[in-house]
Amino acid sequence: MQLFDTISSFFISNAHAAAPAGSAPQGGGFSFLMMMGILVFFMYFVIWRPQTKRAKEQRDLLSSLAKGDEVVTAGGILGTISKISDNYVVLTLSDHVEITMQKSSIVSALPKGTLKSI
Repeated sequence: MQLFDTISSFFISNAHAAAPAGSAPQGGGFSFLMMMGILVFFMYFVIWRPQTKRAKEQRDLLSSLAKGDEVVTAGGILGTISKISDNYVVLTLSDHVEITMQKSSIVSALPKGTLKSI
């Protein structure tokens, strides 16, 4: 029985007597506000800031596209831009193969000459 009491006291804490009627509660509201502030600060630097940074980089990439740029699409297709409109681009994959894709499907731009070296 003593072994059971020892094990149970390890996992279950003992009850404590109630504080006197005139004492203030432990922790207070300031510690709660401080923890919430730390949580918001953490969420900003871990989630919101990197996501907005990536979105800005993608927006800048799409606005800087020009005819003749070599790009990679979200599906992994490599091609050279031959025509650009507001929402669509025409990619030349080889001499007689062209495809029309949405501009938003372009993931990155490649340095000039990359397609020739592949």
